[in-house]
Amino acid sequence: MELTPAFTYPAQVPVLLRQQGYAVLSPHGVAELTGCALRELDALRPSWDDLPQDRYLKDGGHYRSRRHSCFVVEGGAVRQAPHRAHWQPVEYNALHGGMQRWFEPIQPEVVSQPAWAGLLRGLGRVASGLKGEQPWFVEAHQFRIDTEGGIGRPTPEGAHRDGVDLVAVFLVGREGIKGGETRVFQADGPAGQRFTLTEPWSLLLLDDERVIHETTPIQPAGELGHRDTLVMTCRAGGFQGA
Repeated sequence: MELTPAFTYPAQVPVLLRQQGYAVLSPHGVAELTGCALRELDALRPSWDDLPQDRYLKDGGHYRSRRHSCFVVEGGAVRQAPHRAHWQPVEYNALHGGMQRWFEPIQPEVVSQPAWAGLLRGLGRVASGLKGEQPWFVEAHQFRIDTEGGIGRPTPEGAHRDGVDLVAVFLVGREGIKGGETRVFQADGPAGQRFTLTEPWSLLLLDDERVIHETTPIQPAGELGHRDTLVMTCRAGGFQGA
């Protein structure tokens, strides 16, 4: 049984992030937060059909495709940073940490769309509201998890933190699957919540210092299926591994 998340309004996000370390927005809430119409966000979705396979999976799977690019958000200004490897310390990612992982960049025709900058500016405002006004170093990941091998793992590393200040997980779409339940836990306590994001452009926001998170494996509901997400992480001071 899929549990529906408790959506909040953008104005309540700062309070909820401070109180419980996470907040969930509906697609309409995301449109308000970013100043983007849903049709503008939907114009980004076809690019998920052209993601190269992730060659770094250590569990031997072939279920993940992705692209990765980096940006700096300072006030209302957004600029793309030179392409770089994605790197995480092993303390935050025991499975893939310590590796220089070079993924293909997000396509220029995606980055140039106004909705893309709107997403980045919206998250920059949330991060500054949570941690104080400053430049934000944002890593953006387009993910597709598929069920061609029978099962796909959105978080093969298990419940984790990302080593950043703010994590944003946008559900872009899910087709022909079951599973994919989101789980959020206190980093220093037993409390947790679980729910399933089902609506395109619904959003999970996480204060990465306070909570850990994971998404359960997906299985095909029929022939084949997939789950598409956009994950953006905001970090103060610089990119990880810089």
